[in-house]
Amino acid sequence: MSEPTSAARKAFGAIAPALADYTDNVLFGDVWQRPGLSPRDRSLVTVASLVSLYRVNELPFHLRKALDNGLTRDELVEAITHLAFYSGWPTASSALTIAQRAFDEAGV
Repeated sequence: MSEPTSAARKAFGAIAPALADYTDNVLFGDVWQRPGLSPRDRSLVTVASLVSLYRVNELPFHLRKALDNGLTRDELVEAITHLAFYSGWPTASSALTIAQRAFDEAGV
């Protein structure tokens, strides 16, 4: 039985299989498993970074992962609202539009 195809493998595995492997094995296999932060806290830090850096392509995946890791819709919206004062209104506004789609898809 083969392993399920990861999001990284689907997104860029055909053009950059090594990067897909690093994403799966190092980033999610090692970094995300370190004991210093819970998966929930890692998701909050990651979403905050992606919002602040206007990384709109990666944000939907990580918003869904944040929900899976125990963050609530209200907590994510509050974090994005808080970030408006640090990363700017346009980044927060764009993130909220993306978040609404992610929440709708997740049924929350």
